[in-house]
Amino acid sequence: MKPGTLDLSNPDNFNHGFPHEYFRMLRQQDPVHWSECGFEPDRNGKGFWSITKYEDVKMMSRTPLTFSSHEGGTNIFELHGDDLIGARSMMLNMDPPQHAKYRRLVAHNFTPRQIEKLHGHIRELATRIVDDIATRGECDFVADVAALLPMRTIMEIVGVPEEDQKAVFDLSNRLIGFDDPEYQCSFDEGKMAAAEMCMYGNKLREAVAECPQENLASALYHGKVDGESLDAFQYNYFFLMLMIAGNETTRTMTSHGMRLLMEHPAQRKLLVDDPSRVPAAVEEILRYNPAVMYFRRTVMEDVELRGKKLKKGDKVVLWYPSANRDEEIFEDPDRFDVTRPIHEHLAFGIGEHFCIGASFARAQLTSIFTELLTRLPDMELVSPPRYLRSNFIDGIKEMRVRFTPEAARPRATCPHAAAAAAAAEAGAEAQPAAAAQVSQASQS
Repeated sequence: MKPGTLDLSNPDNFNHGFPHEYFRMLRQQDPVHWSECGFEPDRNGKGFWSITKYEDVKMMSRTPLTFSSHEGGTNIFELHGDDLIGARSMMLNMDPPQHAKYRRLVAHNFTPRQIEKLHGHIRELATRIVDDIATRGECDFVADVAALLPMRTIMEIVGVPEEDQKAVFDLSNRLIGFDDPEYQCSFDEGKMAAAEMCMYGNKLREAVAECPQENLASALYHGKVDGESLDAFQYNYFFLMLMIAGNETTRTMTSHGMRLLMEHPAQRKLLVDDPSRVPAAVEEILRYNPAVMYFRRTVMEDVELRGKKLKKGDKVVLWYPSANRDEEIFEDPDRFDVTRPIHEHLAFGIGEHFCIGASFARAQLTSIFTELLTRLPDMELVSPPRYLRSNFIDGIKEMRVRFTPEAARPRATCPHAAAAAAAAEAGAEAQPAAAAQVSQASQS
């Protein structure tokens, strides 16, 4: 294997997860590597620079005026005309100073203090989700567990009525699965899904315009940027971004986290024996298997990096799973270790675009893993997981699991219920300190 062996623009090369062996070789031999686009070059363009080292990803993330999210968007594929205009309307694809202004519209809803108020409700939802599978002995972990907590919590915060949540969830699947024929058959179908999501966003916009509510949909409508309200176009794309970012990534991390714990039974036993370790384990899961594999930037001025000349207009792709396994930063990086000292991983990004929902995701992951490990500690795979065909989201579409059923009995008399609640409470107390270390480092 040598640099250039793998076409990183082709999602088929990610069918069984992130190709860590190839990226390990790139970090050692060609850490700033020019990657040709052999897959759909008419859509993906001539090629891009693959950025594989931790410090380089960090540097580019912290210099957004040199490495722009706005110029060409944040995906490898090229956008033109209305598609590019729509992408630039999402906060994810903005640069300073515009980005900070839009971020302030919703940032107060996702502070650690605000999320702390939701811990009890998140734990209650996690308990109900496990209640629904606990007596079965077998389930599809993705559909029956991983998908449910993020879907319910983000849609409650935004204000999507319960009767509409499944339809919105299905739309988000079609948007993220733009390279997977199981979700859509063409790029145009993805554009149609985006249009449908925006139409639903506009429906919410009209509802909160008539009747202000205590949710994000209302906050977006009544908030202002530079003294002006968001127009319908901006509002709808903001809604689209919230649905994807708050839904798909946490589902993916829940699925991979459980997969890793099943594949490493000794590590899982440490958590079963001591649930207070769960918040630290969540950080290791995030480091070891981040949901988002890359974001793209566009070079705004000629620069040189590790002897390579990056020209204005070039695409650079920041590969987060590679950065999180950088041998110069993490000791024995390919070892999954839930006792690893917390270090600043890049699963949530860093700098300008550090994930606004990081505390929210951590709270959900801590609650669901505590509930699962306390009540269903012997969960195992029935068959290999089925992965999303994507080089963007390291998604799992289906993961059949089995476990010893929990005896059918009222939750009030279940001895595991008290244990799970106590463990989750301990995790909630430990989480802010753990998260603060990472978050403060990310913002420094």
